[in-house]
Amino acid sequence: MDSPKLPPHDGAVVCVVDMHTGGEPLRIIVSGYPEVLGATILDKRRYTQEHLDHLRKLLMFEPRGHYDMYGALLTQSEIAEADFGVLFMHNEGYSTMCGHAVIALGRFAVDYGLVKNPTSPETQINIHCPCGLVKAFVEYSNGKTGAVRFQSVPAFVFSTDVKVTVPGYGEITVDISYGGALYAFVNAERFGINVSKSRTRDLVDVATAVTNAVKSQVKLHHPVSEDLAFLYGTILTDGKDAFSDEPSTNICVFADAQVDRSPTGSGVTARIALQYHKGLIPLNQTRSFKSGTTGAVFTGKAVQETVCGNFKAVIVEVGGHAFYSGVASFTLENEDTLKNGFLLR
Repeated sequence: MDSPKLPPHDGAVVCVVDMHTGGEPLRIIVSGYPEVLGATILDKRRYTQEHLDHLRKLLMFEPRGHYDMYGALLTQSEIAEADFGVLFMHNEGYSTMCGHAVIALGRFAVDYGLVKNPTSPETQINIHCPCGLVKAFVEYSNGKTGAVRFQSVPAFVFSTDVKVTVPGYGEITVDISYGGALYAFVNAERFGINVSKSRTRDLVDVATAVTNAVKSQVKLHHPVSEDLAFLYGTILTDGKDAFSDEPSTNICVFADAQVDRSPTGSGVTARIALQYHKGLIPLNQTRSFKSGTTGAVFTGKAVQETVCGNFKAVIVEVGGHAFYSGVASFTLENEDTLKNGFLLR
């Protein structure tokens, strides 16, 4: 059977390429969006929040997506060295950084001709994320793309040993670190759960409780922009922070209790910054991090010291693999009362 033609529909058709990195989905929007206005990438993020959020819901929510869907909208960048800009979207809104998406977008950019004349053994892709410029390096040989590594924006520790009161658990100590987005880190064993064996629902409930506690009790800030000064989520770890050749396992719960299937690229960035800050790893020592949900592994290492405002920071390199899962053209009918999407909670 030939590919089916578009069904009866009203309005624009939105076309996407779907990928996943370590099991975490990425829906890359390739056509059908109106122009995103704004002089800077953060302006474009705000414009999309204020004027185009119905399209996020259309693509992320059911029936076209699901509670844990993730998306990327390519846009123009004001930075001359950037190959393109990107806005990230999820069940709650718009992130400032997404490592699993950068890994997937690296392959996509080469395979779909967003960069001219790719080079072997690696092709560099400069991706302007809302948090800043991220440099991705895509394995490329004989016309085929492979693994991707990226170098982060300056990653830093916001604060360590922060005490917050979590309902049902009392006083909990967390670390807060930035890897393009701010995360709270805490050992899952403090709550009597295991990141690899416990029910996902139990992990989500704990992580969400920690996130809510930090948001309500800790004043966050960022030296570059207040648009970056928000807690994206909580990462529960197995507590194995001292260096080991064995992967350390974690699970990230972000946005509105959304579960990352991958080890979380920006989370690995923030966790490497935290371990470097604590003297647990030196520069250029590679660690492996495993997803508690899929078992997928990312690598990470601090490659350079730098600063971000008054914070001592590091550039972190994260590596992983992304794969294609399909393409789709999404339509809607005006008579459909559920056309704009819905979520089951």
